[in-house]
Amino acid sequence: MGKMADFTTFLLKKADICSKSGKISILFLDFVINSRRKKQTLLIIIKIMRKLFLFLAAAVISVSASAQFEGNKFSDNWSLGFNVGSIAPVKDGDFLKNQRFQGGVELTKQWTPILATSLDVRFCVNATPSTIPVDIVTEMLNLKWNLTNLFLSYKGVPRAFEVEAVTGVGIGETLRKTKNSKFRICTFAASRLGLNFNFNLGESKAWTLSFKPALVYNLDGRYFGKTGHDYCKYTLSAAAAELTAGLTYHFMNSNNHRYFTNVRPYDQAEVDGLNAKINGLRNQAKELDTKVAAQAETIKSLERMLNDERDKKPVVVKEPVVVTEKGVDTKTLETVVTYRKGKTTIDASQLPNVERIASYLKHHSTAKVSIKGYASPEGSAKANERIAAARAEAVKTMLVNKYGIAADRISATGQGVGNMFSEPDWNRVSISTIEESK
Repeated sequence: MGKMADFTTFLLKKADICSKSGKISILFLDFVINSRRKKQTLLIIIKIMRKLFLFLAAAVISVSASAQFEGNKFSDNWSLGFNVGSIAPVKDGDFLKNQRFQGGVELTKQWTPILATSLDVRFCVNATPSTIPVDIVTEMLNLKWNLTNLFLSYKGVPRAFEVEAVTGVGIGETLRKTKNSKFRICTFAASRLGLNFNFNLGESKAWTLSFKPALVYNLDGRYFGKTGHDYCKYTLSAAAAELTAGLTYHFMNSNNHRYFTNVRPYDQAEVDGLNAKINGLRNQAKELDTKVAAQAETIKSLERMLNDERDKKPVVVKEPVVVTEKGVDTKTLETVVTYRKGKTTIDASQLPNVERIASYLKHHSTAKVSIKGYASPEGSAKANERIAAARAEAVKTMLVNKYGIAADRISATGQGVGNMFSEPDWNRVSISTIEESK
């Protein structure tokens, strides 16, 4: 009896100690349980995501190797979507009665016309009398398969209607308020299986309207506070049905479209023909460069010859000596200035002939010059007389104004139509004759 009394007293003392430290024990136990759950949830997510990413990498490599598209940079084919709808547990009483509103945003990257990934965040509005407005939040990484492009192939432009299969994995948090008005967050592993029925709007396909039925699984075996024992299993007892509508905006790509475009295939014969044309044009360009260089050299040679002629002294053409009645010898020098048809102005190419007369007159102060103008036979006789006189006066005016030769040493007369040359056009000239007496 004494031993039994001592054991009873020991239990009472322990019970008293436990009652005094009850709050600490409960908090510690809650911490341990939540820690184990979070650890288990994390291991489940890592296990699923490892398989998902390996599958995703293999899919990207295989699909990318099968076709080449324009607009395949990392910055291309991004879209932002907004989702609204309802969600309810599959096996928890009245399905329609338990519907609750949910919404969210989704950022999508389209890797190929068949494969895409997205970061999807959803929140559920609290349907209980609790003061918490949002009590469930899920964040998932979705893998999307475009079944339409997979089975019907991609033609370079999205179809008006397409179907996607969606698989996703991530985490969820339930927010609850305890009896002492404190918030409690429980984390669980979550997964999504569903279909997207997409309607691509407009010619540019900038917007997509989608209807998205799906099943969301709690892989920890709990949903909406219910507990279970089927961990990491896809069972309807731990699933909720989503009925969601989404509106997605597609950003502009580097190919000036909002989607993948096919690279235009080139026929090898066409490529060879274009290369031959390019080579032919290159050869023509080389030949033209050679001709231009030769013409440039010819121009330089003519400029040198012109400069040499300008530097030469006037050549005096000696005529036979004629003895006049006064016994004076007369020597003559002639230069010719040509004109364009119907013109009376002196071209730059004829200036050396005028300058030669001026130079001689400056060095021979007793010499005088007689200028006679001529015209070709075109036109009326009156017009030709006027043009012939104007041509002679043009040479006289230049000698006086430009070279400073005294006007009384110059005589200028028009001779009408000339007949010195057999070619009529050659007679559009003015002939300057220098005379000097000794």
